[in-house]
Amino acid sequence: MLRTPTGGAGHGTAAAGKRAMSIGTVLTQLRDEFPEVTISKIRFLETEGLIEPQRTPSGYRKFGPADVERLAQVLRMQRDHYLPLKVIREHLEAVARGEQAALPTGGGGRSDPTGPPGDQDPAQATAGRIGRAELLAATGATDEQLAEWESYGLIVPATGGSYDAEAVTVARLVADLGRFGLEPRHLRAVKAAAEREAGLVEQVVAPLRRHRNPQTRAHAEATAKELAELSVRLHAALVQSALKASFL
Repeated sequence: MLRTPTGGAGHGTAAAGKRAMSIGTVLTQLRDEFPEVTISKIRFLETEGLIEPQRTPSGYRKFGPADVERLAQVLRMQRDHYLPLKVIREHLEAVARGEQAALPTGGGGRSDPTGPPGDQDPAQATAGRIGRAELLAATGATDEQLAEWESYGLIVPATGGSYDAEAVTVARLVADLGRFGLEPRHLRAVKAAAEREAGLVEQVVAPLRRHRNPQTRAHAEATAKELAELSVRLHAALVQSALKASFL
């Protein structure tokens, strides 16, 4: 559900009212369902022609409820169906023309990459995983780029060459950062920091994971997830604080 400024019970975009919103307000609404969305991502989707917010005389973007809903549609099609932006744009344009356009399938030829493996190439299929072609379609990357990401350890395929949901998320973020000139070699420090944070979480939950009681092991998994979320939030806050200090 998208977050509503009034806390209403309905869909976030429906409850947003007719008031024009700033890009920061839009980001807040989207963050509940799409925690990884950023202002840069929204701006990039605008440059790709997926949204067309109004502009004030001074040049600031102003979004209406329809813009927010369209953004949510685009993000869902990326997340749930691994579709490249070009395909998403063509689909939305067809719908806007009143055509009965079926939702296209992802790069691997099926609409839901996390569905039963029988819907995918048996050589690549694993429940909850996608193949190389689908990952390339989801990120818009070339095979050479993906190979480079893998060479730096940013993306790690599973046995058989498939990719899990976390790999898809990492690939999308690496692709987005690449548009700002950040190359895989620049991201080695980020990967190293993430591995250190994961090590800290593992130290906390390791005794629980070794327990024979299934409920205790389940508690360990939930604790690890909560600690990971807190670690990510702390990391983001520290980066923002460092950036703020650099502009003083």
